Amino acid sequence: MRIIAADDEALMLDMLTDRIRQACPQGEIHPFSSARRLLAWLEETGEGFDVAFLDIEMPGMSGIALAQRLKELCPRGNLIFVTGFSQYMAEAFQLHASGYIRKPVTVKAVEEELRNLRYPVQERAAPTLRVQAFGNFEVFYGGRPVHFSRSRTKELFAYLIDRRGAGSTMGELISILWEGRLDTPSIRSQLRSLITDLRTTLQGLGQGAIIIKKRDLIAVDPERVDCDYYRFLAGDRSPGNLFRGANAFRGEYMSNYSWAETTLGALTRKEGQGETGS
Repeated sequence: MRIIAADDEALMLDMLTDRIRQACPQGEIHPFSSARRLLAWLEETGEGFDVAFLDIEMPGMSGIALAQRLKELCPRGNLIFVTGFSQYMAEAFQLHASGYIRKPVTVKAVEEELRNLRYPVQERAAPTLRVQAFGNFEVFYGGRPVHFSRSRTKELFAYLIDRRGAGSTMGELISILWEGRLDTPSIRSQLRSLITDLRTTLQGLGQGAIIIKKRDLIAVDPERVDCDYYRFLAGDRSPGNLFRGANAFRGEYMSNYSWAETTLGALTRKEGQGETGS
């Protein structure tokens, strides 16, 4: 289920997104802080949505005006208005809204609305998280690049991909991401923030289960990732399976990160020897 959420207040948007995620753990959730950003994303991706949770009182374009535009773009999208006021109910239902939630939003209220949608949600083929390790490190979901809010968050994910499911300690990650820096409480706090950011990003795509955290170790579940590097090690060098030929190793591996040179050397030797095993 593809769900969009819009609220101009950051705290309210975070709270709404969290309630939706609890009510629909497998949902593909896209939060937006303005109507302009939401519409730009819809028009850029060309994809519709199943459910939209919309704050009514937003600057620039109100939730009502936004809903009218969303009806034009996706006539069978379910609109659910979220507000602290009741005077907008008549306008909301003139737009054939699916539902109406009063703030503060609760998980129970979201669950109730999702159980009683106006338009049935058609099942979508679950998009795959695809990782490109050969060349520059890039991540794609549903065929589109995944945006990471911080460059170090992306690098953290790259390193975990490189580890292929092996757990990494906090100390190890600090030595990689903050090369030459001491392991201090401040750095550890920054790392915990990066881990949270990574998990939030993946959860927003419905891919939170990729990250495995046990005690002091963090890793990825390789079985949940479609990665050219993993395919190569498994012996799949065919050009048609992933990224239109990016399976093929051409002497470049995670070129954006210097720490990847160790794996690059191993790949180069393996290619030279004609080996395909892991």
